[in-house]
Order: sequence, then structure tokens, then C-alpha cells
Amino acid sequence: MADNADVRRSIGEAAARTLATSTKTVPQWDGITPRWLVNLLPWQPVEAGVYRLNKVKSAVGSSEDVECSPADDETLPHAFADYELEPREYVLNAVTTTVEIQTRISDLFRSPHDQVREQLRLAIEKVKERQEDQLINNPEYGLLTQATPSQRITTRSGAPTPDDLDELITKVWKQPSFFLAHPLTVAAFGRECTRRGVPPVTVNMFGATFITWRGLPIIPTDKLAVDANNTSNIILVRTGVEKQGVVGLFQPGIPGEVTPSLSVRFRGIDRQAVASYLVSLYCSAAVHTDDALAVLEGVKVDQYHDYS
Repeated sequence: MADNADVRRSIGEAAARTLATSTKTVPQWDGITPRWLVNLLPWQPVEAGVYRLNKVKSAVGSSEDVECSPADDETLPHAFADYELEPREYVLNAVTTTVEIQTRISDLFRSPHDQVREQLRLAIEKVKERQEDQLINNPEYGLLTQATPSQRITTRSGAPTPDDLDELITKVWKQPSFFLAHPLTVAAFGRECTRRGVPPVTVNMFGATFITWRGLPIIPTDKLAVDANNTSNIILVRTGVEKQGVVGLFQPGIPGEVTPSLSVRFRGIDRQAVASYLVSLYCSAAVHTDDALAVLEGVKVDQYHDYS
């Protein structure tokens, strides 16, 4: 007689799962970041993909041409502003890629998640990640590139200290908006504040918490690289056209637009039944005056302290 322990009285889990349907997520990509810089920059629409930045000649701009309480017989001074004859023009840069998918795959395997939709969603995320990288690092319009030599300083001791950030503020003292730093740099600054007994205040924005210094949020971004020597940079910016600050540039109304300045266009199906889509995003960044942007260079992120 069979042992009662060997008698099955109900369906087993493995067999039961052959009749069950699992709940499936959309593809998860750990390369997606919050892209705070894109959210914090004011975006200026442009026409025909070009933004001309007109400036006053550097020799003009003193208030000495304006007289205070002149005498009745005194000759009044002449005041005028001369303009640069060859102003800089920013041409929107294309961040682009193509998505190709076999139509048999998209036809047969489209439930519960549409294959074309998910492939395009991930491609758009990659394009947007590249957009933020270019806003910081592009050799033509990136913030690191556009900072002038007079707006660049180095750390006193390597690690990012409160004194270093105070010095950076003196370079962008006219209504600065926020700092940009790699997450490791943010942590390094926090350690220096802890060592000095001045823990930074925090602020909530976009549903997230940021540390601040002198009331300015320190925004983390992994697009500010940390090199092989564990060295990085910190950027301080003033934003907005009205403040003669930094703005992002985009062109609305482009063909196939799905969000401002981002388009997805179907390119057709080839002889191998592969459907192709073009994903393009057009952007740039303009710095209206030199003192809207400054960089703290040579920031070490690997210095720690023993508090015992």
C-alpha cells in the first residue's frame, strides 16, 4: 500500500503555472536618470533652428556716461551702447537614432506590450539622456565649454569645501540659480560640511530632496564626469532670458513632433520586412552673458575623514 505521504491530493505548483498568465512589466533600463538639468533650464523657442545672441561691445557698459544732478550750465554726457558686429549664432544640434524592428516580431508578439511602442520609448529615453549629456559636454554649446577662463576657479585643497562654493558664488553673484555636480561630488561636499559642523540645509523640488548651499540647490547629474583620478567639476548657473542667464534652445512644430523639438518619423519597410523609425531631438544652450556661468575645477571626490 502506498505511503500516504506520496499521495497527491491537489495540483502541483509547477503544473498549475502552465495554465497561468504572469503579469509582465515593460522593459526596465537602469540608464534612465531624472535629468534635472533639462527640467530646471528655461527653454527658449527659436525660428529656423538659429538663435542669434546680440551683445554690447565689452568696452561699453560703464555708468560714467550718466551724470548725477548736473549743474544748470553743465554739458550733459552722451550715452549709447554699441553692438558687436558679428554676434554669435547658436544652431540647433540634432541628437538622433534609428529604431528597426522585424514586422513579424511586431505583428505576433504585441501583447500585453506593443513591441514598437516599447522600442521607441526606450530609444526616446536614450536620446533624452544624450541631450542632457550634450547640454553639459558638447564642444560647441556645452556648459563646460562655454565657461570663460575668468569664470573658472580651482579648489583650495582638492575636496569641495564650503569655501570653494562660496568662491564660486562670487563668480555668479547676480541671482544664481543652482549648482550642478556628480552624485559623488555631492557626497564629497556633504562630508566636508559634516567635518566642519555645518550640515547643508535641504529643499524639496519635483518631489525629490536636494541639499543646498547658501540657499542654492546642488543638483546631481551623472553627466558631469568623474575622471580616472577621481576628479570632477561643479557648475554654477544663472538661468533665464530676463536675467541674462543660461537657457535651453528648441524648435517647436517640427514634422512628426511627439514632444517639443522631439520627433518620431516612420521611414518605411524594407525588402526584408524590417520597419524603420527615425527619432530626432533638436536642442542647444545659450549663455547670454559670461557671468551667468562658472566652473569649479579639480574637485576630488575620494577624500574621507576619520571622526573617531
